[in-house]
Amino acid sequence: MSETAVRNDTMISVWNLQKAFAGNEVLKGIELKIKNGEVAALIGSSGSGKTTLLRCLNFLESADCGHLTIDGVNVNLAIATKREKLEIRKKTAMVFQNYALFMNMTVINNVMEGLVTVQKKSKDEARNTAEEMLCKVGLSDKFDSKPYQLSGGQQQRVGIARALALNPRVILFDEPTSALDPEKVDEVLDVIKLVAGSGVTMIIVTHEMQFAYDVANHVIFMDSGYILEEGPPKKVFDHPENERTRQFLSRFTMARTAQKSA
Repeated sequence: MSETAVRNDTMISVWNLQKAFAGNEVLKGIELKIKNGEVAALIGSSGSGKTTLLRCLNFLESADCGHLTIDGVNVNLAIATKREKLEIRKKTAMVFQNYALFMNMTVINNVMEGLVTVQKKSKDEARNTAEEMLCKVGLSDKFDSKPYQLSGGQQQRVGIARALALNPRVILFDEPTSALDPEKVDEVLDVIKLVAGSGVTMIIVTHEMQFAYDVANHVIFMDSGYILEEGPPKKVFDHPENERTRQFLSRFTMARTAQKSA
């Protein structure tokens, strides 16, 4: 099918993705391509469809129609089988805005869980991987802590370590700093920057415009269920073509202009 054909450098391809809730159209024919290794920032006002799009990419939500290809696995979203959904999920990992950790498990067991139960790794292998990933996100002293003993920033870093441990082709971040106190935001963004340098393909739903400008190499602006504009950060942020994009970015643009002139 020509609409879903992808180039060798394309990691994610979406065609005509539509989703409605109780007759309310949330996604209105999304078409999108993301290259292997890209860091894509998904920006837009609350309610524009960003999180729903992200959740449709790994079947946390079921799209009404459309086609999706991730790392060569091609599915018709409306009739995807359990096996096809599992194949897509094996390619992806999700970092949730509310952490989604098991509160009765230690930090290291949270990271090991998917490796043992889904990937069928031995406990020794899973622990080695979990320790490595927790060290990578700066939590080498928290292996035996429970999530409720950690700050929000630390809990989110556990979520990132859990995603990395699965060795996915794509990591999906759903507003990873939105539940954090302001002073904890930077510690999580710094870890995401570190992950971005590893070459894994990432889609990040974010309201952190400076972070999107600095870290992403593909910015996607959504509004009312449509992708209105996309491209490199300097193009979208510095030279937006769509009036709605200009309106959305106006505060960020003014702040950057003021900072430069200070």
